[in-house]
Amino acid sequence: MTSASDERGRAAPSIAQVALVGLFVTALVAAQVTAAKLLAFGLPFELPAVGASLVLPGAALAYALTFFASDCYAELYGRRAATVVVNVGFVMNFVLLALVWSTIEAPALPQLAPGQIDLAAFRSVLGSSTSIVVASLAAYVVSQNWDVFAFHWLRDATDGDHLWLRNVGSTATSQLLDTVIFVGVGFVLLGSTTPETAVALVAGQYLFKLGIAVLDTPFVYAVVGAARRRSAEPQAVRAD
Repeated sequence: MTSASDERGRAAPSIAQVALVGLFVTALVAAQVTAAKLLAFGLPFELPAVGASLVLPGAALAYALTFFASDCYAELYGRRAATVVVNVGFVMNFVLLALVWSTIEAPALPQLAPGQIDLAAFRSVLGSSTSIVVASLAAYVVSQNWDVFAFHWLRDATDGDHLWLRNVGSTATSQLLDTVIFVGVGFVLLGSTTPETAVALVAGQYLFKLGIAVLDTPFVYAVVGAARRRSAEPQAVRAD
């Protein structure tokens, strides 16, 4: 049986640790339920393979936030802790799918009640196709684990300097893996998308994700710096 002194001796998770895990899980869930919608953003110019618009899934921004959260977490708490979060998140994807589909298949009122949406629309929105689910999970487990590995490889190679390099470098390579696997499996291998359209999808999504990786670098510095300053404060000052 655990004594009160043992409980007091254990270090409680920090606010930053809980917040980063919360952000990671929230963004991951949002990405899973919004992946089926395709977005198109017009450009003031044309790009090779992309044309005048970026086409990407509705999950692109939410999924980009998972890499932001995992990079901050890896920097603060180490490779092993970040790998645990990533792989627990992978398992939680199946929990999410089980909960969503159990709700879809559960018996409903025979007619629409006030505030109840059309059941076919509910199934259509939340019940992503098998190809999208398989592609999303395959892309997730490969890219997220690569992100943690690449982040710490770059950290070791630079002796802990240049946080910006490991943030952008790890995210840029992992997002490329994620995009190629997601489009290749979901839209080509298990879908009917032509190779030309798939190339446009990959290019558009990757440019967007790469832009997010560059733009979020100052926020990574801010989060890591704030967490380290707080952890350096004397315990008497930090006590609630």
